[in-house]
Amino acid sequence: MKKILLFLFTLIFLTGCSCSPEDMLKFAFSGMESLLGEGFMPSEEIRQLGDFSGMSVQLGQSSQNGEIESIIFLRLENGDPAKLSSQREILARRCAELYLRDFEKAMDYQKITVQFIQTDPNDPQNMALEEYTFDVSDF
Repeated sequence: MKKILLFLFTLIFLTGCSCSPEDMLKFAFSGMESLLGEGFMPSEEIRQLGDFSGMSVQLGQSSQNGEIESIIFLRLENGDPAKLSSQREILARRCAELYLRDFEKAMDYQKITVQFIQTDPNDPQNMALEEYTFDVSDF
């Protein structure tokens, strides 16, 4: 009986919610940012620099010469080829700078790697990856 009531309550809540999917995603991302730190999700300012269709962040660690370093991977996907055609390293540095400015826990990391990824629209398995790594302390 309890399972049926719980199911009905959940069904009524989900179907009766007047929230838009965008509002629900914003709520989910705000919960994630409160856990990981303000500014964890890349800003629209970064998206506009290269007209990127996708952006994501991954936090991790790497081991180099026996030392463990914390690293941020900023993944920027399918940018405008005209905006990416020249001075990619300068664009990568600017994206890293903007991300580190907004992410409140940025100083907990030693490195940031900006990855530019271009996929072939006809064959998503075919992709090109270019990455630039910077020391967080340089910003």
